[in-house]
Amino acid sequence: MKGGQYILMGVPGTALDAATAVIIRDVQPAGFILFGRNIKAPAQLRQLIDDLRSEVKHEPIVTIDQEGGRVSRLKECGAEPPSAKQLREKGDLRLIERHGALTGEILRLFGFNLNLAPVVDVSFEGDLDNSLKNRTWGLDTNTVITNAGAFNRTMREQGVLSCGKHFPGYSRAAVDPHHELPIVKRSRAELEGDEWKPFRALAPELDSMMIGHGNYPLLDDSGFPSSLSRKIIHDLLREEWGYQGAVISDDLDMGAIVGHYGLGESVTRAVEAGNDLVLLCHRPELIPEAAKALEAISPARAAEAGKQIAHLREKLDPPHPFSIEAHAALDKKVYQLRVDTLGAEAAAARSADDGKRSPVETF
Repeated sequence: MKGGQYILMGVPGTALDAATAVIIRDVQPAGFILFGRNIKAPAQLRQLIDDLRSEVKHEPIVTIDQEGGRVSRLKECGAEPPSAKQLREKGDLRLIERHGALTGEILRLFGFNLNLAPVVDVSFEGDLDNSLKNRTWGLDTNTVITNAGAFNRTMREQGVLSCGKHFPGYSRAAVDPHHELPIVKRSRAELEGDEWKPFRALAPELDSMMIGHGNYPLLDDSGFPSSLSRKIIHDLLREEWGYQGAVISDDLDMGAIVGHYGLGESVTRAVEAGNDLVLLCHRPELIPEAAKALEAISPARAAEAGKQIAHLREKLDPPHPFSIEAHAALDKKVYQLRVDTLGAEAAAARSADDGKRSPVETF
């Protein structure tokens, strides 16, 4: 298995440039993750995805963070869906189900086949100054299970795979891992009693699980963050819980990782720890270096990851035929969902783009 087959890579612009195309053809990554920087118009986005697909010899995973609210990459070329917080406060499960179905439909139209959603973390203490602001489906475990589960099921019914995040839980993280590594001093008993209940309940319905970047000293005293921890990923999630889906690292270009580890060490530790796929979102010029380092993965671990990636790829559905008219019709439904959730006046104002960014994110 070539090293590129573990990598979901970001690309720099709104069109595929020659230098990035050469990297893709050489590395043959597992797939791609797109951001707002890649989106300016509906037809442009579909063309970019079609061009990316044409450079790999396999069915690529094409993913994005399309949660709702602030974390809605597609708002760059259309309506902003309501956030998880806005929907949970409205308290109408039918609106959440509409949100899931519309999310799946519009992603499929563009050619995405995996959404990095739903967030399965819980806002026990309201909205702390970490990466979860406005993104959680409830203030208690049962509400998260109900709401995130409804979104997940209706989205998957449209042929888009899901990813639960951010295991083992960012709920008590006091800092944002985009900038620095949070230390979460929660015991197993505390995690089992609270944070882990939604992950356990929804795990059978989640096609993949994202491992967040956090230092959990009471789970792993080695000092490694969860995303590089074999005790947390392989021993706990895979062996003890028996999780069957693919495991994906959160972005290894985040400050929580790049501030402490070199590229080669971070990607190899991530896969050896049990991540089947690694996200490298913001430094495409370093993808060949990462792929080269990943050629050193042990044969046993390579076989395990290869099996999981193949199983995930078997579930990928092809894009729907694209047209401007089809997008316009769906976009109108997304905005109507926003109105039905927030009211006409509030729906006209978009979320503040106040999320923190990784220190290496320069474009």
